[in-house]
Amino acid sequence: MFKRLWSPPSRSTFLQGLALGVTAALLWWFGHNTAISLDQHGISLGFGFLKQPANFEIGDTAWLHFSPDDSFVKAIAVGLLNTATVSVIGCTLAIVLGFVIGVLRLSRNPALSSLMRAFVELVRNTPLLLLLLFLAATLHGLPPTHQALQPLPGLFISDRGLVMPYPMISRLSGCFVIVLLLALLLWRRMGRRVGFAVVVATLAALAITFMLRRPVLAVPRLVRFNFTGGVTLSPEFAALLAALVLHHSAHISEVVRGAILAVPRGQKDAAHALGLSRMQTMLYVTIPQALRAMIPLLATNCVSLIKNSSLAVAIGFPDVVSVLNTTGNQTGHSIEAMLIMVVVYLTMSLTIAAVLNNYNTRLLRPVTRPA
Repeated sequence: MFKRLWSPPSRSTFLQGLALGVTAALLWWFGHNTAISLDQHGISLGFGFLKQPANFEIGDTAWLHFSPDDSFVKAIAVGLLNTATVSVIGCTLAIVLGFVIGVLRLSRNPALSSLMRAFVELVRNTPLLLLLLFLAATLHGLPPTHQALQPLPGLFISDRGLVMPYPMISRLSGCFVIVLLLALLLWRRMGRRVGFAVVVATLAALAITFMLRRPVLAVPRLVRFNFTGGVTLSPEFAALLAALVLHHSAHISEVVRGAILAVPRGQKDAAHALGLSRMQTMLYVTIPQALRAMIPLLATNCVSLIKNSSLAVAIGFPDVVSVLNTTGNQTGHSIEAMLIMVVVYLTMSLTIAAVLNNYNTRLLRPVTRPA
């Protein structure tokens, strides 16, 4: 009777329940002691402070207007938007650059492959914080505003950052652009007919909004000692983006190179036997098979890039970490600020990982051909 009750399934269930109970007890004990300690120090938990005026300035607010009279919620939204912008653009550029470097490292040209290898080894063995500080100092050493470099008409580079033209469209047009991008991304899930109808309808609505209010290209101009018009990308934003892209592209290039080398030699020999050139073999045979091994590691690198974006606080870029640190110091609600920080980074990391894992699942799905 005892052996039947203590069978492997029963033993496994008992041990899992015991582990769950111990974990719950430890969490309760930790929370109870924390509440008592905070009460003894006169600290109360709550998120009501988010509605209060922030009373501090934020430098980089190109995408969302902010003033000191706005609430902490809007300040955190500005920091979150800055972090999301750097993360999305950084992941995209790092994957593209890393892919190119990884392929060029396999080039038969010794000079080119050696140059790529030297770049990868130099960047990989340089701490990211050191690279970030070096780029920030370099960008701040550019000419002043009245001596700004102008490589192209309407494009200025100075110690205040990069000033470039910016297309101004209405909010309604912007909403339709977002809907169009979502429809193109979800084309397969919606089906061809539904997706085609949504895309056509969105394009028609977008054309109507453009006719009612035409887009205007705001071209920057240098007026005395400042720029008017256009959009300004600060040196801190450029330094952070460049450091993240260079650092992670070097790691991604090794992922790409290893995945390409992992493709069996017989696949390449068969492609050459069919008359495909080396470039065609790389594009149509090697890379599609190597993608299956790349995607999980690409997801890991993108998650690391998102977390490493928190180093922006070292150069004064107002990302979500910097804004939440200022919020916690001003209000005394550091615990709530840390909790918001954890939720933000956890959400962004899981979102990027879920998108790439979904793409990896599609790659691994077996192709069913009609008989």
